[in-house]
Amino acid sequence: MSRRTTAHRRARTVAVAAVTAAGAALLSACAPTTTALNYSPSDGVMVSVGAQEVDEYTDLRGLNLMVVSEEEGAPGTLLGALTNDTQEDATFTLAPEGATPVVFEVGAGDTVYIGGDAGETVLLDVVTAMPGSSVPTVLEAGGESQSFNLPVLSGELAEYAAYVPSPSPSESADPQSSASPETSPSPETSPSSDE
Repeated sequence: MSRRTTAHRRARTVAVAAVTAAGAALLSACAPTTTALNYSPSDGVMVSVGAQEVDEYTDLRGLNLMVVSEEEGAPGTLLGALTNDTQEDATFTLAPEGATPVVFEVGAGDTVYIGGDAGETVLLDVVTAMPGSSVPTVLEAGGESQSFNLPVLSGELAEYAAYVPSPSPSESADPQSSASPETSPSPETSPSSDE
């Protein structure tokens, strides 16, 4: 093989690499930056109260909202968070279809966690959809409201198994009383010892 053929092949390889790199740079410049998009990074949903567009991000939001229930018609444990990025305290009302609404007070610039390791346990008295589907729900705050579908999960996934409410016939179905650790099962609560 001559030196001229080898040099020609190298030049051609460099030219193809340069065109490929330029094409990749052009395509990446035209593509949207996906990390700048609002989305729910888990099994729950994000809800922007008062949003006019699906991807609009407002100052009063529900984050990663979901409910864990054993079956349709059973109670469910609410999980997620509520965020108030305004300068005033806000009252959030979460009203799933067929269930008693639950009310949360969220201070200005604060986030209230519901369930999980960091939040208070809140039970819905009834979940009107089976696990794997969703419940039509309305979230109200600051004089605005937003309809959304609240996902229903079961304890089939290991990370949610501890949040499935255990049936207790003596418990009240009132979500206000069920929000306290004394009346509802909570994964954060350690078993009480007899003294």
